[in-house]
Amino acid sequence: MPVKIPDGLPARQILEQEGVLVIPQSRAFVQDIRPLRVAIVNLMPLKSVTETQLLRLLSGSPLQVSPTFLALSSRQSKNTPPEHLAKFYKSFAEVRQERFDCLIVTGAPVETLPFTEVAYWDKLRELLDWSLSHVYSSLHLCWGAQAALHHYYGIEKHLLPRKLSGIFAHMVAKERSALLQGFDRKFFAPHSRYTEVRREDILKVSPLCLLAESPTAGVYLAARRDGRQVFVTGHPEYDKLTLREEYERDVANRVPVSLPVHYFPGNNPRKMPVVSWRGHAHLLFTNWLNDVYQHAPFDLNELKPP
Repeated sequence: MPVKIPDGLPARQILEQEGVLVIPQSRAFVQDIRPLRVAIVNLMPLKSVTETQLLRLLSGSPLQVSPTFLALSSRQSKNTPPEHLAKFYKSFAEVRQERFDCLIVTGAPVETLPFTEVAYWDKLRELLDWSLSHVYSSLHLCWGAQAALHHYYGIEKHLLPRKLSGIFAHMVAKERSALLQGFDRKFFAPHSRYTEVRREDILKVSPLCLLAESPTAGVYLAARRDGRQVFVTGHPEYDKLTLREEYERDVANRVPVSLPVHYFPGNNPRKMPVVSWRGHAHLLFTNWLNDVYQHAPFDLNELKPP
């Protein structure tokens, strides 16, 4: 939450230069408060698991959040009961005339496919275009980030020699960012993907800035300079055992994969992983929500494209 300070306090300028979220007392007195409306496009196979993971992170902020789950495809999910989707999800057509403070687009197990071969690619492109005028800020995870970077900025994804899976150390590349407020210079985050976007392609796009990266896992966090679009190439939402479950699934399916790196103590898959990323995952989501709360119009009908 922002710090409410007296008008004219000298500390305000210093704190703002450090990226600390402050609000003048005169504005606080007249500020309207309402729940943040968050649309979630859940493309992960185990939808109820991803729902829990995302809601856990969204609940870390004292702000009220009102989520709406969206389904892009009418095709029956192999891993989620149809009655669950019917009860808890809306179609894009049902919300087309609505406006939201936030949009989250999850990853999806389709990253080795060309974008045009993904069954719901055209529908996702339509939703991404719609979000420019109907959503204040969007956050894209893993394949969702790659898809959005390609759609908006023509950035290509590249196939890796092998699956990138594990917990990786990252370095903050731009300290004065609202998204990174309170971050340690070095922090950890999970990755689980077969493809990547490259830092040189991010740096070529002037509206984008690179916020955090790993010498091993590459780009982790990028965003529009105005904060209206956020791209996370990893999975900060992952639970303690998610990577283990994915590894065991791949082994059972005879997929040639290695142990997730820096995950099992002593690289022993019989040992319980130690969580090292949860604090920064919560901080990222809280910082994002706080930034939206401060800048999105109270009346979403006044929303303007970035």
